[in-house]
Amino acid sequence: MPALSGSLAGTGPLAHGGPDTQAWSNLLLVTVLALLGAGYGRGVHELWSRRGTGAVVSRWRVVAFAVGVAAVLVASTGPVHTRAERSFAGHMIQHMILLVVAGPALGAAAPGLPLALAAPAALRRRWSRWRTSAVAVWTRRPGGRAVLAGALHAVVLWGWHLPAPYRLAAGHSLVHAAEHASFVAVAALLWSLLLGADRRRLSGPAAVLLLVGTMLVASTLGAVLTLAPDPVYPPGVLASGGGDPRTDQQLAGLLMWIPMDVAVLVAASVVFLRWLAGLDRALPPGRGLPPDASPPDPDPPSGRPSATAASPASGRPGPTDRPPARPVPVREVR
Repeated sequence: MPALSGSLAGTGPLAHGGPDTQAWSNLLLVTVLALLGAGYGRGVHELWSRRGTGAVVSRWRVVAFAVGVAAVLVASTGPVHTRAERSFAGHMIQHMILLVVAGPALGAAAPGLPLALAAPAALRRRWSRWRTSAVAVWTRRPGGRAVLAGALHAVVLWGWHLPAPYRLAAGHSLVHAAEHASFVAVAALLWSLLLGADRRRLSGPAAVLLLVGTMLVASTLGAVLTLAPDPVYPPGVLASGGGDPRTDQQLAGLLMWIPMDVAVLVAASVVFLRWLAGLDRALPPGRGLPPDASPPDPDPPSGRPSATAASPASGRPGPTDRPPARPVPVREVR
């Protein structure tokens, strides 16, 4: 990586374009988010008009969709974007908002069904035909969805943070927009398996394994950026607004390392505890518990053994361990 960094060192300062380019990028972003919001709202309205308010898609999922859209806007405009233009650490703040806030919120919103209802009829027919293909059937299985989501999340996370792809995204607005869109998409897919519709959620153990794998991937990337002895990225990327490049890279690594690990650990703990609580509720009352044993009589009558005492060393069960004798039927005498 240092050799690659040196080859890119003289390519100019970090920038996503001038003010005009940024204005067009913001307009494109707002347009895409408005179309998604309109489609989601139309689909939810159709479901609620048929089934009742809060049915199929609950109110808190609609709120989660709004939170996800707001997080994308916060990460892509305003002070967060300005700071991202000046330092690699500021850019990492953008990425964490998209991966840890926007993606999980949109995944919890369960947007698949509302957007499908709002789509044109021709597009819905094509989608229905694709769902019957072998690839779609495999991805609908819990194991297939988990492997696909985990693999895409790891590839996108590592791929965009390699020096060459990152430099390309930093210098071109459209590539930068594609980078952020891929972050949101893979994060929403991953977290939909944990927070999405009940029929699509993973079981407790599978969800914990998926989260632990995600945490290890992000932790490894954060550790590489934090502990690297030399700057991995070119000088135009690190501390472009002034400062020490290595310090900027280390701070960015910590911003990748800590928030992602905290979010994943909290989610894994909640999923595991909910799974244990579900197992406890599924057991019948008293199932799996030892029977209550009454204490032995401390002062049994002379010549009679305690009611709970076992038989001699022969190993035979005591009186109370034997099944009760059946009562002898008494015939009526006429």
